[in-house]
Amino acid sequence: MIVTTSICANYLPKAMVLAKSLKETNPNTQFIVCLLEREIHPAARSCEHFDNVVLAKDLGFEHFDKFIFKHSIVEASTAVKGQLFRYLFRDYAAEDHFVYLDPDIKVYGELTELVEAMNRHPIVLTPHLCHPEDIMDAVMDNELSALQHGVFNLGFLALSRSEEAMRFADWWASRLAMFCYDDIPRGIFTDQKWIDLAPCYFDVHILKHPGYNVAPWNLSKRRLTADDGPWVNGQPLRFFHYSGFDSGANEGMINKYVPDRSNVVYALRDEYVRELNQVDQARLGHTKWSYDYYASGERIERDARFIYRDTPEIPYRVDNPFALSNEYFERYISVEQIAGNVIRQGKKLLKRLMNH
Repeated sequence: MIVTTSICANYLPKAMVLAKSLKETNPNTQFIVCLLEREIHPAARSCEHFDNVVLAKDLGFEHFDKFIFKHSIVEASTAVKGQLFRYLFRDYAAEDHFVYLDPDIKVYGELTELVEAMNRHPIVLTPHLCHPEDIMDAVMDNELSALQHGVFNLGFLALSRSEEAMRFADWWASRLAMFCYDDIPRGIFTDQKWIDLAPCYFDVHILKHPGYNVAPWNLSKRRLTADDGPWVNGQPLRFFHYSGFDSGANEGMINKYVPDRSNVVYALRDEYVRELNQVDQARLGHTKWSYDYYASGERIERDARFIYRDTPEIPYRVDNPFALSNEYFERYISVEQIAGNVIRQGKKLLKRLMNH
């Protein structure tokens, strides 16, 4: 089985903790890192738990610079995932099982239930939630959030080599190439919202084992105990998703839904923090993203990415957007604003003439 993740260099410590935990609990797996940087970071080369590191630009994208320029760092890390599966299917022809895990996951047990599911199904997903919430706070925190961000958590996805899985990967990759943005008002949340459609189009198995993808957004219904575990609702914990760790959202949700400070979740969290510190989180976690800068060294403004992706003619005019500057896009904004004002004024004048 191959397990993969997609990261920028600032998430290398998290990927290291994930890889170590995976190798300790599932020693027969290979761990492949997709790195969204211009070059392989030295820390990625030296990690003993990484079996291979592939740069995103080498996955087989057409016009990769045009593709990556459209995205923020978070969007980019998710936008490559469909193409990453296609690459794995192609370059690891002897393997049949492929699993994606977000870098901020730690594996705690052998993934036996997952392997069984993959032996029977081409596509395996986990939902954010497996049980209806019964208090209003949890409905607002968790159920409404799932409706906004997607029913299935794409920190995990498993594909078994088959025509169906490859058809799914092709479909998903094509959608992410066009629409992988954090734009909830338009019905998009990176790669995740698209997968709400997957059970309609493909043969999808939904894995509801409570020990898979335990996370802050489902702690209201997943009770962790220590015993000889850790256990979740009486079943073994397989992996915990420490999502929102850097922002503090993780901590807030844990405190809210597990107020008992003696609960094992706090010991798990503290251990995770220690492991991150051991792999130089304080330094590596602040690594700058190499695709956040033009070739000149100027940092790319977020508005420039918006204009580039929302104005179809620009990619046809420009071979390499990283050779531009923010000034190029500022001038473009000015021209567009002037044109828009002229059109609006013309419409108002025409309306007045028609009313007379």
